[in-house]
Amino acid sequence: MRKLTLDDVDVRGERVLIRVDFNVPLDTTEDGSPRVEDDTRIRAALPTIRQVLDDGGKAVLISHLGRPGGQPDPDLSLACVGDHLGTLIEERVRFSSNTVGETVGEIVNGMGDGSVILLENTRFDAGEKSNDDTFAQALADLADVYVNDAFGTAHRAHASTAGVAEHVDVAVMGRLMEKELEALTRVRDHPEHPTVAILGGSKVSDKLGTIEALSETADHLLIGGAMSYTFLKALGREVGTSRFETDRLDTAESLYEQAGDTLHLPDDHVVAEAAEADVEPSVVNSISEDKMGLDIGPDTIDTYRNLILDASTVVWNGPMGVFEIDQFAEGTMAIANAVADATDGGAFSVVGGGDSVSALAQSGCTDRISHVSTGGGALLTFLEGAPLPGIEALTDA
Repeated sequence: MRKLTLDDVDVRGERVLIRVDFNVPLDTTEDGSPRVEDDTRIRAALPTIRQVLDDGGKAVLISHLGRPGGQPDPDLSLACVGDHLGTLIEERVRFSSNTVGETVGEIVNGMGDGSVILLENTRFDAGEKSNDDTFAQALADLADVYVNDAFGTAHRAHASTAGVAEHVDVAVMGRLMEKELEALTRVRDHPEHPTVAILGGSKVSDKLGTIEALSETADHLLIGGAMSYTFLKALGREVGTSRFETDRLDTAESLYEQAGDTLHLPDDHVVAEAAEADVEPSVVNSISEDKMGLDIGPDTIDTYRNLILDASTVVWNGPMGVFEIDQFAEGTMAIANAVADATDGGAFSVVGGGDSVSALAQSGCTDRISHVSTGGGALLTFLEGAPLPGIEALTDA
């Protein structure tokens, strides 16, 4: 995907509409005011914002936050995000309580070179998720140059990611987008072997295309999490009350047969009667009818770890169990440490997806990974080889 980048445009004096991914977790202060709980995604956008400001552009930032359902929701306002951004870049960040409209246009047109404004949550408008052409045009009216730096939403054909790019003269990639595509292209198209892909999480249905694609390029595909029980059930194994997808059993069996020796499933499991902190877990090879699998067991950890340590390329998306509860976290933490150890040994590693990134942070291994992706669904879509509308809409180089 040869697309224009910030290097290809002169932004001095121009209105630069930057689609960032500020969909960050919020909590509240002691007085009940909202504040940013984790600013990882905000920091990831700083190189692009900083470059536009330093080059004399007028930075107009847009993002979604949460799922307000196409109407204003005070609890999902980006106002506190703008305040937090200001502390990071040590600049005044103006905030607009509207996203589009005549008033917003007047404010943007009156901005000085090297200044920045954050507009309100794009999903407060129903036209965002439906990629409404009127809303996309209204966003484009605020821009001389459009920059997409929100890789995490690139797989969505929304007004602020794909639609707006159709209405501007120049649409380019931001620095984060460049970084993401460089790392993921290396994993997908030019991996060093052995290549190990680790997939976990709850649903096989979310990763069908990715599993099929990776089974053809990876040397080993390690499956964990609840999705492993759909595979095991499809193969006639006992899974007790473990979560699995009934309507995906035939597909899972077909994928398993197609992948052959490439696809690995857990040999043992940490089980309990429920995914609760006060239950007593046990390790089994076969799950009884009154128990559910909640993590991979020690034998599986050893097998998976050895394969990861032998890899030259590693990609990981999805936890191995209910890692939010301590007694079901060992498998996920072991995978995080194994990927970090492999990276220390020279492997190129990519970790993406909200739960995987959270688990990585919990393990303390974030800084030992080659590339931590800001995308979950976008990462899977890219690895599958499917189109990313938010990138395809940008101007060809």
